[in-house]
Amino acid sequence: MPLVLSAGTYFGHSGQLSVEGFAHTGPSARFDDLITEGRLLERGYGLGMVDLRGFGGSTGCTEAIGGNTDRTDVRAALDWAAAQPFSTGSVGMYGKSMDGITALVGNNLDHPALKAVIAQEPIWDIQRNMRSGGVPRSTTVSVPGIYNQLATQPQMPDDDPRYLGNAAWDSPAGPHPECTILNTASYMDPNPTSETWRIRNLAEHAKGTDTPLFVTQGFLEWNTDAEGMQEFLANHQGPQRAWLGQWDHKRGGERTADGRLELGREGWFDEVFSFYDQYLKGVAPTTAYPNVLVEDSTGAWRAETSWPRADRTGSVPVKGGSYTDDGATSSYVQRSEPVARPTRLTSIPRVSLTTRGTGNVMVRLHDLAPDGKAVMINQQVSLLQPGETTLALRSTDWTLPAGHALAVEIGTVQPGAPMINDWLPTVSNQRVTVLGGRLDLALDDPSRDTPQPGTPAPWTELHRLTQTSTPAAGAPTFRLP
Repeated sequence: MPLVLSAGTYFGHSGQLSVEGFAHTGPSARFDDLITEGRLLERGYGLGMVDLRGFGGSTGCTEAIGGNTDRTDVRAALDWAAAQPFSTGSVGMYGKSMDGITALVGNNLDHPALKAVIAQEPIWDIQRNMRSGGVPRSTTVSVPGIYNQLATQPQMPDDDPRYLGNAAWDSPAGPHPECTILNTASYMDPNPTSETWRIRNLAEHAKGTDTPLFVTQGFLEWNTDAEGMQEFLANHQGPQRAWLGQWDHKRGGERTADGRLELGREGWFDEVFSFYDQYLKGVAPTTAYPNVLVEDSTGAWRAETSWPRADRTGSVPVKGGSYTDDGATSSYVQRSEPVARPTRLTSIPRVSLTTRGTGNVMVRLHDLAPDGKAVMINQQVSLLQPGETTLALRSTDWTLPAGHALAVEIGTVQPGAPMINDWLPTVSNQRVTVLGGRLDLALDDPSRDTPQPGTPAPWTELHRLTQTSTPAAGAPTFRLP
């Protein structure tokens, strides 16, 4: 049978993120939804869950995710899966978050046995998830902390003796207590161009790969945000499928407590196994699924041949102003003229600023309604560079309704909070003067959309609730292209 393989850190027999108090040992329940809802076994597939080194029943020291050790481990797992007597030799990878990252690692190996990859909410470039323009995120501390805890987590006492011996390899009382120290150190490199991060730029290493790829990405993600996705998809040369929309760190088919689909669309597992059937079994699809399904900020779903789609690009001027880099709320805002018809912002907005002063900068884009209320739709931070500083914001797909304007806020890095922002800047307390700059945008006309079934992702409600503000009134200073 074809095998679906997932390689990661969450498959320990005592629990995914902590000891869960099971009565006895057994396989991880992390992807039980593939079996229960997806009917994986009934469809003729096997499921393999692989502990990366240092986790569960594997020995070895873990290190920063997405590097050479992950590549070596994923390659070994693919070799093993393809060689089993119960395997047809055709392997698919599946994962979300960490095991979505290893699925991308698998894609980049171009392994002959790997026939299809499904990666939900991965990180596309590890360095950008840890630091933004030189400003560290809390992930530089929290991520190694989480994985050190998982790597040393005690396993079930009734487990296989070999499994238990391997699990204790890097525990504080085991033969290699230095592993957690080395893992933490591997995240501390501040140089974005160093070898540490170069090998972990998965988007860059996707160049020329052609394994069929199916991904999901929430544009409103905080955990594994939409940075590097566009580059990965552009560099990948094989068949592509994607669900993109206004959700956070959720998997396909997942539901809220009251039963709503977190991604707002039915049919996740049917599409997953149609994809696997096509590329692992050679069975032609009976349903013509669009290459890309996108839910934009209005909650409407549409089909695309590829993403992003834009009918025009252009630059608008950024006016000068000033703020104090105090890590509080110092900023200034400028706005566009209201748009005459619905206008979609898509792709990667980029802001270039010429400044005087030392410190940090945060740029936020807001959807400004006629009543003066504004919803933050994108943000990025950076250390200021001498002369000009350029910030690539996160990938976006947000429609400004007719009569709304785009507001651009420039200022200090505002206090962080999980699911909003979590940067850890060292403030200069200096006055920063912005002499001017430009905002580069890709725009699209929603009237060209091909509608698809789907409902708004529930996360959008919370985003609008928590990210609405009332900027000071002012005259428009630019017009959107």
